[in-house]
Amino acid sequence: MENSSHIKSFILAAYGEIGQIRYFYFTITLVLYVGIIVANSLLIAVISVERTLHEPMYFFLCALSANELYGSTVLFPSLLVNILSDFHEVSKFQCIMQIFCLNTYGSIEFSDLAVMSYDRYVSICYPLHYNRIMTLNKACVFLIFIWLFSMVRFAINLTLTVHLPLCGNIIEKVYCDNYSLVKLACTDTNVNNIYGLVGTFFSIGLPLLLIFYSYAKILKICLNSPRQSQIKAFNTCSTHLVSLVNFSIGCLLEIIKNRFNMSHIPNEVRVALSLYFLIFPPLLNPIIYGLRITTIRTTFKKLRFKL
Repeated sequence: MENSSHIKSFILAAYGEIGQIRYFYFTITLVLYVGIIVANSLLIAVISVERTLHEPMYFFLCALSANELYGSTVLFPSLLVNILSDFHEVSKFQCIMQIFCLNTYGSIEFSDLAVMSYDRYVSICYPLHYNRIMTLNKACVFLIFIWLFSMVRFAINLTLTVHLPLCGNIIEKVYCDNYSLVKLACTDTNVNNIYGLVGTFFSIGLPLLLIFYSYAKILKICLNSPRQSQIKAFNTCSTHLVSLVNFSIGCLLEIIKNRFNMSHIPNEVRVALSLYFLIFPPLLNPIIYGLRITTIRTTFKKLRFKL
């Protein structure tokens, strides 16, 4: 068994023997990455250029796309390099940085979706007071807090992981993640597991509670409103709900893969499940919002014709 003091790199074993099909995987991965960059960059550009979209709701949406670019950029370049390589080895420093960035990406995504649900709650339940309650300055404070809190919270978690003595360097995934590193420890990991559960509550549990509370209040208002108001509320919230469900499914698949024995499932399927929350939300969210929100769609068409 290797001692952690001698471990300077990790082997990402999930790539396996790709063979000549690597060029097909590389092309698909590159197309997905370019699609994510183009879709999210366009959404950010449209919101930035059009002054009528300088409102908290679109500001949160812009931040969501920025976070998805952040998460994708951490994953895809290394994924593309490893697909073409015969040796799927990553340095300890790179592995730790990837763990930090991917975990903070997930935490920020859930928190941003929670703040977006609160914004919809204020907009629907207190429409006359919306501009007073939800200002751009408050939106900015919310987002700064989300990013700082997510990074500081996970930095503590990662510090605990880094100090664990490791008895191996093989990670059964195509990227580094915190749970895989903890599983390599040859000492008691109770402290890591307890803090991990606490961290999961703050990263996932607390944002979901805020989302459920917001939508419970929205549902209560809608049940006592005219049908036209119900339809308007549904149109306002449906896109956000699709984004939430999509990202939640990806995180759930990742948790299931980490916590349960999936050796009976083909490796390609396991890899796809582990990449879901890093591919589909960043790719689909800007497309869904661009198609569903009339103001964004109209602004995009207007800017396209000007070009």
